[in-house]
Amino acid sequence: MSATLVSLWTEVRQRLERAGIESPVADSRLLVEAGAGVTRLDIITDPRRRMSADQIAAVAALARRREKREPLAQILGRAHFWTFELAVNSSVLIPRPETELLVETALDALAPGAPTRVLDLGIGSGAILLAILSERPLASGVGIDVSEDALAVAQANATMMGLDQRVLLRRGDWGREQEGGFDVVVSNPPYIVTQDLAGLQPEVARFEPHLALDGGADGLSAYRAILADLPRLLNLGGTFAFEVGQGQADEVRVLAERAGLATETPKLDLSGIARVVFGRSPS
Repeated sequence: MSATLVSLWTEVRQRLERAGIESPVADSRLLVEAGAGVTRLDIITDPRRRMSADQIAAVAALARRREKREPLAQILGRAHFWTFELAVNSSVLIPRPETELLVETALDALAPGAPTRVLDLGIGSGAILLAILSERPLASGVGIDVSEDALAVAQANATMMGLDQRVLLRRGDWGREQEGGFDVVVSNPPYIVTQDLAGLQPEVARFEPHLALDGGADGLSAYRAILADLPRLLNLGGTFAFEVGQGQADEVRVLAERAGLATETPKLDLSGIARVVFGRSPS
């Protein structure tokens, strides 16, 4: 079989279109780049370049995985978040653009020139905590996760970004065994209602870790567990910020206020959904 860069890209795009992939053009280009070992510039400037049999086979293998709805980020082993790329695999959620709003909320509460401490409950890939620390050079952070595999991914990302000296990672059940003294506590916990998991996109339902998705019968189980310890984890006047699912903001605010925390108007994402519930410990 003979193929050029542009014909290979076209073939993969058509395969992904038939499989119902939402972004076949971009996905096919990235799969060709990864499988054939070429760059976007190569595709633009040398589209008629002949591909070797090994390159064609490598691209075909990646395309088959995407046709089965495996997430592109897992196939490539990386995902963009904030201003950097993170290593990801099937042990962690792929970071979403809306989660950057959680980072922005935390940064608003952290003075750039002051040494501060940040706690990330359910750290996953490390996306949230590492984004915060990358913007606040005097801050240090602790990341908790129940999954050893997720902690390994977060540790690799911290090392890759040169932030491992400011991050302490440990296995735990939310904040239950964690000592306090934090200026900011952030979390993007599982918030999908259990019975809704099967109806998620195949990329999520089949390939992303249910441990990081399943929020229990009403989607709020993790928030209850976190809020049981949150008041003692925060310094006086310290800030907390949670990502929440659509329609959950009011309920999470009520849970936080019952725990003795003050809340503010939730922040809306670009779709107008109340996405971040935040507030403070009484000073």
